Amino acid sequence: MSKQPNVVRICTSPIGQQEICLTTGELAKQAGGAVLVQLGETVVLGTATVGRPFTPDADFMPLLVDYEEKFYAAGKIKGSRYIKREGRPTDEAILNARLIDRSIRPLFPDNMINDIQIVITVLSYDGVNNPDVPAMIATSAALMVSDVPWQGPLAGVRVAQVEGKFIINPTVAELEKSTLDLFVSGTGDRITMIEADGNEVPEDTMLDALEEAQKALSKITSALEEMQQKAGKEKVTPILMKSADTKAIERVRDIARNPLIEGLKTGRTKKEIGQAERDAFAAVTEVLTDEEKTNIPEKLIRQIIHDLHADYFREQVLAKDWRSDGRRLDQVRDLYIKVGLLPRTHGSGLFQRGETQVLTALTLGGPSDVLLLDTMEIEAKKRYIHYYNFPAFSVGEIRPNRGPGRRDIGHGALAERALLPVLPPLEQWPYTTMNVSEVLESHGSSSMASVCGSTLALMDGGVPIKAPVAGIAMGLVTQQDDQGQITNFKVLTDIAGIEDEKGDMDFKIAGTKDGITAIQMDVKVSGLTRSILSAALLQAKQARIQILAAMAEVIAEPRPELSPYAPRVETIRIPVEKIGDLIGPKGKYINEIIEQTGVEIDIEDDGLVSITSTNGEAMIKAKEWVHRMTREILPGERFEGKVTRLMNFGAFVELMPGVEGMVHISEFRDERVNKIEDVTKVGDIISVVVIEKDRMGRINLSHKAAVQGIDPTIDRPESAGHRSDKPHRKPKSSFNPFRAPKPPR
Repeated sequence: MSKQPNVVRICTSPIGQQEICLTTGELAKQAGGAVLVQLGETVVLGTATVGRPFTPDADFMPLLVDYEEKFYAAGKIKGSRYIKREGRPTDEAILNARLIDRSIRPLFPDNMINDIQIVITVLSYDGVNNPDVPAMIATSAALMVSDVPWQGPLAGVRVAQVEGKFIINPTVAELEKSTLDLFVSGTGDRITMIEADGNEVPEDTMLDALEEAQKALSKITSALEEMQQKAGKEKVTPILMKSADTKAIERVRDIARNPLIEGLKTGRTKKEIGQAERDAFAAVTEVLTDEEKTNIPEKLIRQIIHDLHADYFREQVLAKDWRSDGRRLDQVRDLYIKVGLLPRTHGSGLFQRGETQVLTALTLGGPSDVLLLDTMEIEAKKRYIHYYNFPAFSVGEIRPNRGPGRRDIGHGALAERALLPVLPPLEQWPYTTMNVSEVLESHGSSSMASVCGSTLALMDGGVPIKAPVAGIAMGLVTQQDDQGQITNFKVLTDIAGIEDEKGDMDFKIAGTKDGITAIQMDVKVSGLTRSILSAALLQAKQARIQILAAMAEVIAEPRPELSPYAPRVETIRIPVEKIGDLIGPKGKYINEIIEQTGVEIDIEDDGLVSITSTNGEAMIKAKEWVHRMTREILPGERFEGKVTRLMNFGAFVELMPGVEGMVHISEFRDERVNKIEDVTKVGDIISVVVIEKDRMGRINLSHKAAVQGIDPTIDRPESAGHRSDKPHRKPKSSFNPFRAPKPPR
């Protein structure tokens, strides 16, 4: 008989609509900590493991967060015919890993350099409950019960707004109807991370949603604390960065202080501020004796000067509202805006704020250019794509280009979410739209500059967006007491890179003049209160309105015409039952249109047909062709059709590809016709007019009515082909012109 493991299972009270259950002690017991979290039938395993530093003189903590999506979790097999194993993580998996990394990182001990790895594995996905919320909770729970030094608990919740009401941890279906998708991480009373996108959500509504999230977070953190009490391991002693003794540190600070501060008082640019630190380093190395240099390596001297700079920056901001580049706390850097730089792209926008410069290029394609998504969670078509590139030269560095990293993917996704709410709907804009933002210079907030540059590119390209979008990054400097409570703070508008590095918050907010479309917030303190978040949101709105006004001076609205180099896409909506008629057997008819006109044709399941071409005449021809093939044929309409088949009783005529009608032998001449071959042959092009379309959908035609200009829907005179001494006989109701006559006996 097998030994039963010591399992601890805790379930919360309902959070939103469902409880969340946590289980430890049954799976992955050799990891530092492992917890299984279940929400509905979505199940996620989180593990946390601590190791030795990868090098004894490391100056940072190597935290690695891996988010693993398994197709089996959703009962799916990977779509590729040749590779069925999951490979490189999807962009969605990378974004979820970044979300968790940014949430948990501030709660590790300062200066710890232990190697930490978090692995989150989605084991079951029910298609109803998103796995990112249980993934965040599983990570926190695994850290809580493990031997990893960590200052939790931390939890995560999602908030949606449907018909004005907030929903905690909404289902996938509810989220599709929501005007807000807000993911929040935090402790029982503070928020540490925000990721959101919305449909121009007002600032007050966003604050109310954050407050609802905070209430739910406190319920989950209580369960996490209970699990730690029942199953938690003893924490290992963290290994900290090597540091010189107090006397050596003070010696370096005393020498460096004056040259550093003098340089910071006059320096305004990124280069000048960096030079102030280099001058301070030169002053220290000139004064120190050889013996002192042996005890204090250069790397440590640079770190001490770096910390001295941070202390001076924070003191001056809190005491004097001072900023290194001379701006007010709420002042946006100088702007330079331009559109139409690239003559052969479909649109382009250059946005520069201070020493951050981003160039975005727009490319338009047809519906066939969509990005097909095949992940554990979804199979879908992505019609708007935003990529962000951050080359080394943008910060004056050298490194090999190995493709986009996690940061590039994250910033691209943020800009994409910021612009999605203002893009036109499919029926109005059937194009596949791609923006690529190239960061050419960077000194803070390049992701928000990419939002502005992309808005410019869209308007320059003639994309009929609902409203322009701008983004701004907000910073924070705090003063805290011995318990870590914030006693004083100052919010900074449009933070430069140095202020991001030495401050306590990076709060990116994008939106229109009417509301917020995307948010991403990270902090370096234990969490933020509503008063701080409110101040940051309101100050950001003022800056956003200012930037939008500056953009409007260059281009106020989308251009009325597309670039001459962009393809044209037009749409026709056809009845769903006509889709098969348009495609034809094995694609015969639609391929014929494509081959003869050179256009691209895409058909949606709801009957929306998109035609893409760079040739205006070809577009018109293809559009008319599709219209003819799928429209309803009515009595009285005239066609030029090709005779396709001859029967004893008449001839079949192709009115359009896949659509035939029958001309009875009596409808060729007024006089009697003995043999159909006497009046026509296969391949002839003849004029016909529709007599009727019967209940079975069969089309009866007349050639003589077309020649004589007679309207067959009005009573016609007796045909000259019938003898006047005999009454005219109507065909029997059972007559079927599509059925061959019976052979003679």
